[in-house]
Amino acid sequence: MDDADQIRETVQVYFDSMFESDVDKVHAAFHPNAKITGYLPTGLAEMSVQDFAQFVGAQPSAKRAGESAYLEIIALEIAGATAVVQLRDDYIGNRFLDTLSFLKVDERWVIYNKLFHVEGPAGG
Repeated sequence: MDDADQIRETVQVYFDSMFESDVDKVHAAFHPNAKITGYLPTGLAEMSVQDFAQFVGAQPSAKRAGESAYLEIIALEIAGATAVVQLRDDYIGNRFLDTLSFLKVDERWVIYNKLFHVEGPAGG
């Protein structure tokens, strides 16, 4: 599996963590020192991986509720042992535009930073 495929696999684990409300998958996708930052309708949100995992774990599972999954990778750029992925996904009733920065650590690609923007309601 090449680097791009490994990154796509990590993106899928990241998305599945939210779609399934799976805390373990959050920790599998992110570097322990990662930050999750962006604007929600209530204002700026800044979270550690632990904060984000707790948030994800507290949400009802969209998969269990039978909701449709939406994930679209828009761009994937690799530069050595770093990469950036821009994607759209539906989560907690919103369509998000996420920019994920990756590091290759011990031959494994992990998310080191997540910036997010709410584009509008899910399905939009």
